[in-house]
Amino acid sequence: MLAVMRFVDAVPPFELTYDDVFMVPAHSDVPSRFDVDLSTPDGTGATLPIVVANMTAVAGRRMAETTARRGALTVLPQDIPFDVVADVITSVKQKHLVVDTALTLGPTGTVGDALALMTKRAHGAVIVVQDARPVGIVTEADCASTDRFTQLHQVMSPQPFTLTDPVDPVAAFAQLEAARRKLAPVVDAGGRLIGVLTRNGALRATVYQPAVDSTGRLSIAAAVGVNGDVAGKAAALFGAGVDTLVVDTAHGHQQRMIEALKAVRALDPPVPVVAGNVVSAEGTRDLIAAGADVIKVGVGPGAMCTTRMMTGVGRPQFSAVLECSAAAAELGKHVWADGGVRHPRDVALALAAGASSVMIGSWFAGTYESPGDLRTAPDGRLYKESFGMASARAVANRTSAESPFERARKGLFEEGISTGRQFVDPQRPGVEDLIDTIAAGVRSACTYAGATNLAEFHERALIGVQSQSGYAEGRPLYAGW
Repeated sequence: MLAVMRFVDAVPPFELTYDDVFMVPAHSDVPSRFDVDLSTPDGTGATLPIVVANMTAVAGRRMAETTARRGALTVLPQDIPFDVVADVITSVKQKHLVVDTALTLGPTGTVGDALALMTKRAHGAVIVVQDARPVGIVTEADCASTDRFTQLHQVMSPQPFTLTDPVDPVAAFAQLEAARRKLAPVVDAGGRLIGVLTRNGALRATVYQPAVDSTGRLSIAAAVGVNGDVAGKAAALFGAGVDTLVVDTAHGHQQRMIEALKAVRALDPPVPVVAGNVVSAEGTRDLIAAGADVIKVGVGPGAMCTTRMMTGVGRPQFSAVLECSAAAAELGKHVWADGGVRHPRDVALALAAGASSVMIGSWFAGTYESPGDLRTAPDGRLYKESFGMASARAVANRTSAESPFERARKGLFEEGISTGRQFVDPQRPGVEDLIDTIAAGVRSACTYAGATNLAEFHERALIGVQSQSGYAEGRPLYAGW
């Protein structure tokens, strides 16, 4: 019999969200959170149980590169043109496993150009290059109180301190610390720019293990829908080098999904196939029988989703993950918990319930690495726009090739928020900052359970049910009481 998560008391006769449950600490002989292995067992090769959702406002080139470097997986959305998807896959596959991609401009670039670029990545600097070699660094502080048309050679810090590839993260940190630098350009033996490494980046390289393919390149996933030539689209993605294929639709327990999975399975896919979304054991078994390796679980818990309010359809996410993961495990397969996480505790609880990874969307939308443009609210806070993938905005993007009449007709029906603001946390503006927070919480949860990996965590987790006041009691009080 498979060992699974236990409840403190009898299994409750009602459905549970993440807020409804808590974990009881157990005897542990795990010395440190660094002794916990968070690699997923689902065949995707991820070393961190986090998947960036295939949302247009969240998953793109920068997000995919950055998360893969830390062991997570990003799923490119299905409504992006194939040539763009192929280009992103190729780009990510060429990225360095340790060194971040630099933001670059020439010496005659302007302060305005630099300020526009700086918010594309979290390291907060533009490397000034000439003949492919770094000649200076420009930070936001260098641009302060400076005319936006000022050329960079007038404000940059010249002759930058550099690191030479290959870089040893521990030695690089020591060099940056000794030089009192937060970051440095990384160059090859000929002095040509490769990228940039921050002190935090050097530290993270010793904590996380990149998610890589069989040839050692960064991993990336992509989604297809259930309509049209699914097999043709899937074959094209396999040819482009995708590492995980996600067959995705809001209502996964339907005949079109079954047919789509059978068509993909007939191709003898060289990578894991994920399918969803469902929230029942029956749906899980049917999609596995049709050819899925991993089942995506969740209907309605997402921050941008209005399905439950529009239709009454869905299921509290903790109960859905618990039931679907048990059904998948009986068949030797796995599930991803898709949506409903607002805090690191939610990720830990989803993994305790049996998920092999947890899919996150809106939480990551408000980071420098998401594709959206950075905007400023009237109160001065920075934000990015996010929207649901069943919203009118997403439907309009997805049906752009159809006639105006058909687009207007489909636009009458929507289930999702078309415009939402995801504010950038000034303390955690980058997706790596959020990954640090989540990984710290999950690792610590594993030590509380006495688990050294995710399988042990699911086996050893002891879950209790709490009232809303019990949940409120666990929330910190920043301003006293």
